[in-house]
Amino acid sequence: MAMPRLLYGTAWKKEATADLVFKALKAGFRGIDTAAQPRHYNEPLVATGLREAISKGIVKREDVFIQTKFTPVSGQDLHNMPYDPKAPFEDQVHASISSSLANFTVDESADAYIDSLVLHSPPSSQFSDLLRVWKALESYVPHRIRQLGISNTDIDVVNKLCTSSDVRFPPAVVQNRFYPATQWEVDLRKYCHSQHITFQTFWTLSGNPQLLRSDAVRRLAEAAAISAPVALYALVLGLRGTTVLDGTTSEEHMAEDLKVAEVVDGFAQGENSRATWVACLDEFKALIGESA
Repeated sequence: MAMPRLLYGTAWKKEATADLVFKALKAGFRGIDTAAQPRHYNEPLVATGLREAISKGIVKREDVFIQTKFTPVSGQDLHNMPYDPKAPFEDQVHASISSSLANFTVDESADAYIDSLVLHSPPSSQFSDLLRVWKALESYVPHRIRQLGISNTDIDVVNKLCTSSDVRFPPAVVQNRFYPATQWEVDLRKYCHSQHITFQTFWTLSGNPQLLRSDAVRRLAEAAAISAPVALYALVLGLRGTTVLDGTTSEEHMAEDLKVAEVVDGFAQGENSRATWVACLDEFKALIGESA
């Protein structure tokens, strides 16, 4: 299925993970982001929440975009990880993917699959190491893994993955922080757009208190009768080729945040409201250093 514009982020949810995933799916989220990284995620409980939603008729597996990650050793808790840290890169990948596929087996009569598998970060500074990991991941595409992506990276690495003759399946998604310290990744997002790669933002709210208080966000919130966080999400989605991770733990905010689709599909296109949308979006782009 296509990647939804909002994905529910499951980092740091700990023992509440299953309940929150179930509530997110019940609220209307159709994308879930997790990782095979017990240090910060509980992938088995993500799957538990998904299975509960399926068992109660809220969703079918094919209705939900599941994204998980292979996390290199540097991002793992060495005492709790899904593979042997001393094993070759290829064996690390296979063990991690095997554990993820086992977690997301929701129907014993059908092969489990993952919609998007993201490399959590390059395994080292050497592209040759990244290439070994990437080629191991490619061995699962397109049947058990539908697409690949990469996170916590830069434009040089993404360009190499897009131009290397050794890469069969270039990244379909890049997931990075969206905040001032990286200048909101203007250049990387522009490159991703040119390569038809979706740019997935995280720290979208927590990393941008100044944007939440900006006139562009305030004016859009007032004009569209939405909260400031929803207005910020809408403006980020108004940039080209973006999706957003949303990790709220509030059921009220889950339902509220999903109204962003009404803004992007309705308010932004309305005969009487489009001018306001365009003005707010242009002002927002100026704030983050992006040309209108």
